[in-house]
Amino acid sequence: MKFTLSWLKDHLDTSASLDEIVTTLTRIGLEVEGVEDKGRLLAPYRIASVISAEQHPNADRLRVCIVDTGSGEPVQVVCGAPNARTGMKSVFAAPGTYIPGKDITLGVGTIRGVESRGMLCSAAELEISDDHEGIIDLPADAPVGEPYAAYAGLDDPVIEINLTPNRPDCTSIHGIARDLAAAGLGTLKGDVVQQWRGDRECPVSVQLDFDAGDERLCPLFALRLVRGVRNGPSPEWMQRRLRVIGLRPINTLVDITNYVTFDRGRPLHVFDAAKVKGNLTVRRARAGEELLALDGRTYTLDDNIVVIADETGPESIAGIMGGEHSGCDESTTDVLVESALWDPLNIAQSGRRLGIITDARYRFERGVDPMFTLPGLDLATRMIVDLCGGEPTKITIAGSVPDDTRLIDFPWSEVRRLTGLDVPRAESKVILEQLGFHVGGGTDRVKVAPPSWRPDIEGKADLVEEVIRIAGLDRIESVPLPPLGGVTKPVLTLLQRRTRLAKRTLAARGLVEAVTWSFIAHDHAVLFGGGDRSLRLANPIAADLSDMRPSLLPGLLLAAQRNADRGLTDVALFEVGQCFASDEPEGQTIKAAAVRRGMAKSSGVGRHWNGGGRAVDAFDAKADAMGLLTSLGIPTGGLQVVSGGPDWLHPGRSGTLQFGPRNVIGYFGELHPKLLKALDVKGPVVGFEITLDNLPPPKSRPTRMKPKLVLPELQPVSRDFAFIVPRSVQAGEIVKAAQAADRQLVVGVDVFDVYEGPGMEADRKSVAIAVTLQPVEKTLTDAEIEAVSAKIVGEVAKKTGAVLRA
Repeated sequence: MKFTLSWLKDHLDTSASLDEIVTTLTRIGLEVEGVEDKGRLLAPYRIASVISAEQHPNADRLRVCIVDTGSGEPVQVVCGAPNARTGMKSVFAAPGTYIPGKDITLGVGTIRGVESRGMLCSAAELEISDDHEGIIDLPADAPVGEPYAAYAGLDDPVIEINLTPNRPDCTSIHGIARDLAAAGLGTLKGDVVQQWRGDRECPVSVQLDFDAGDERLCPLFALRLVRGVRNGPSPEWMQRRLRVIGLRPINTLVDITNYVTFDRGRPLHVFDAAKVKGNLTVRRARAGEELLALDGRTYTLDDNIVVIADETGPESIAGIMGGEHSGCDESTTDVLVESALWDPLNIAQSGRRLGIITDARYRFERGVDPMFTLPGLDLATRMIVDLCGGEPTKITIAGSVPDDTRLIDFPWSEVRRLTGLDVPRAESKVILEQLGFHVGGGTDRVKVAPPSWRPDIEGKADLVEEVIRIAGLDRIESVPLPPLGGVTKPVLTLLQRRTRLAKRTLAARGLVEAVTWSFIAHDHAVLFGGGDRSLRLANPIAADLSDMRPSLLPGLLLAAQRNADRGLTDVALFEVGQCFASDEPEGQTIKAAAVRRGMAKSSGVGRHWNGGGRAVDAFDAKADAMGLLTSLGIPTGGLQVVSGGPDWLHPGRSGTLQFGPRNVIGYFGELHPKLLKALDVKGPVVGFEITLDNLPPPKSRPTRMKPKLVLPELQPVSRDFAFIVPRSVQAGEIVKAAQAADRQLVVGVDVFDVYEGPGMEADRKSVAIAVTLQPVEKTLTDAEIEAVSAKIVGEVAKKTGAVLRA
């Protein structure tokens, strides 16, 4: 919203400076985005008279001018403008003046051997237009020595404010002046518009043609005919004001409607009465109707758009833009002036549908003052008669002003309760009344009626906001927060902390975070154990995004395949997010999942020139899962790794992670080939998924075990054992049995070989382990090592039925 200082003072009697006005506007919530003060910028420039203009002795295109600046002795200026001549009036800049169009500061110079003490300026050099063909040529009566900015009307600062959508009253300069007057910066002028009474009836009637329930689309429509107008260019003062706010002057009738739109926030429209056939009807457009609008574009309309039509069809898109056919031009002698109320929601929707942004739409979709509909028409009528002449008729009215009376029960104590600021009741009442509110009632509680131009005021909090923004937020004293007793409790829950740590851990393992949809295709949900009817979306954004996801893996698998389709075959992705087993709160859990495809191993080998890369396998997924659990501080001593997993994992290349059969925390392994085929994903792909909600909480009490602060100084001993066991025996059982043989000396057990094949019975396999013994007090003797080895062999044989391989 732009306006000039002089335009504002048409409505506000004030002696405040520009800086005070700008500061106050921002303070009361009308944030100033910029101020363009050409008067200040052009203050050094003066009107000058060229006494003589002679040819430069050393340059064909230069002239040596003697210039009277009105400040004493004439000065010599070298000028290259082709229109420089003796006797002309122009604009002079003395040495030391900043030239904005050239971004230079003048100095005394010598041009081709002739001294120049200043400059005669073009409009482009002053950045007031694009004309750079010659210096500014002023009329003969221009006063020499006077400031050029004041003479040209460029000393009127332009202020631009940023309006929030809830302030339709300040889409007018009058409304802005009202707020400034309430803030103590002056007195509001001319709030009442004198009613204009015509002698004759308007020959054009108006009909509101809406179905029952659609009356809201146009509650009120007012029309007046003005005969015998003389249309032409509008006055210079009006054109200047319209230009500085970004509007192009067209003719007096159109310029008056634009002027009233900004001046009083009342959009109007004028029709050339000679081009309107018959009476007017306000109705919904019929599907397929078209209108050539004033912007030169043809719009195809539908029945969601309201139009003003005559007997031949639409003449205007209601509240947005008029039609080219009935527009006013220099030949217009009879004009129909329209002022109406339109439904804000319909105007906004119609404007978006058609892609039209106009000043009228900007105001109507925010809500204009319904009580100013007829006064706005009277104001425009008076301006038309004053500037164009003519004889107005009476107003033809269809509909009525809607009753929007609101009464708010307001206790004065509410200001203190919501803001902490004690504003005296008398001051609060004066603020509200100066803003146009009607206040009446008792001492402690009053009844407040908002004015018609404030549709945003709905309750007590809105009234408090009005009081406090005018009184000043700077009056609220800063109060420090009371000190907190003791140590501040953590803000994040255990699950939130684990969620954050899980993301950092998986990223540190070389996986890239992906954020996928929380809903997937129904067929995909069924593959991962979901698809329950309660998790179907009532209004999905796409047919293949119909169900809430039971797992993170479908989204990650499809994301990995999309990367592979674009050439990134070795990809490792992870996601930490919400999954859904039911529509109840307890059915929603946070899971962490990851997939690796191709040769995207955690070691980062991938394809290599020496051929050393190999495809990912289930143990890569297990390593990611175990690394995550370790990072989260989950003790893995009691963790069980059970062979196999859900149906979507390969039965022989997967495992389940659990703390007993009743607390399954996750699974890992290679994705089942049938699943990959159903998802159209090419393998190999491995992955894991852990439910963070199922992880055991940390112990509330610290352990009594004292940490070992001293590293052992004695050399560890390593012994290898190869056992022949039934194929059904898992390697983990052998590892646990070996660890249990001597928990003081055995500090590590690692499986380094598994053999099945020739030389081995069909139902047997060989599992080799490396056992690390760490003495603490003394070096172990051969006898002690043999004794521990015998205990290991015996314990493994006892628990697994193993036989030491010869």
